[in-house]
Amino acid sequence: MSTSASATFDFSGRTVLITGGGTGIGLATARAFTAAGADVVITGRRTAVLEEAVEWVGSPRLSYVTADIGTSEGSRAAVDATLARHGKLDVVVSNAAELVPGQVTEVTDEQWAGQRATNIDGLFFLARNTLPLLERTGGNLVAMSSVSGLGGDWGFSTYNATKGAVSNFVRALALDWGAKGVRVNAVAPAVTRTAPVAPIVENPKLLAKTEERTALGRIAEAEDIAPPVLFLASDAARYITGVILPVDGGTSASTGQAHF
Repeated sequence: MSTSASATFDFSGRTVLITGGGTGIGLATARAFTAAGADVVITGRRTAVLEEAVEWVGSPRLSYVTADIGTSEGSRAAVDATLARHGKLDVVVSNAAELVPGQVTEVTDEQWAGQRATNIDGLFFLARNTLPLLERTGGNLVAMSSVSGLGGDWGFSTYNATKGAVSNFVRALALDWGAKGVRVNAVAPAVTRTAPVAPIVENPKLLAKTEERTALGRIAEAEDIAPPVLFLASDAARYITGVILPVDGGTSASTGQAHF
């Protein structure tokens, strides 16, 4: 990823915590923040993946904590480790997510619970643990919603449910914490070239159909999503809160009618 976009922002002296930072959008965002001068801590459940991510980025400002942020204990451990290393917290990026396709009659109890734990509980625990810390620094939280949190999709109803919860949770948190000097926003990507959507990306027919629904004619790369996250976290967005920002190549601009 080019660091030119990161150079637009200066996060020197700031501490950033990113959940799900070992791969995909989380990793691209971690790299962008480190390039912009921040001290970054990434979390995930797989130590080997996190170690590889830190080695790949190659910045002394990037470190990791192995934790399951879908649990109260794991979330608290990640926050405590970040404070132990850096003494404060300026930006939180709630990025960890789980996606399970299928009709509601096909999704198992375990799959439904897993999506709720990662997508909803993860944000809940993270917000509860970090918003008081962000109040001290005048910091902010950026969540990873989705265009699937703005409307419905065929075959993804349970994922839609969790991402819809994320979007409305962000709006409500922004209302509750704005007077305390804490901004809360989210970005809402469409299909992005990451592991969870490999079945779409690696299927030429599905990929073509997806690109046809995108005004820019292509799906996103993880590096397309990171700069908007940095923008929302930056002082340039100091009067923006409660926003769910579509970063979708124009996907949500459509009425959904056929492309003639």
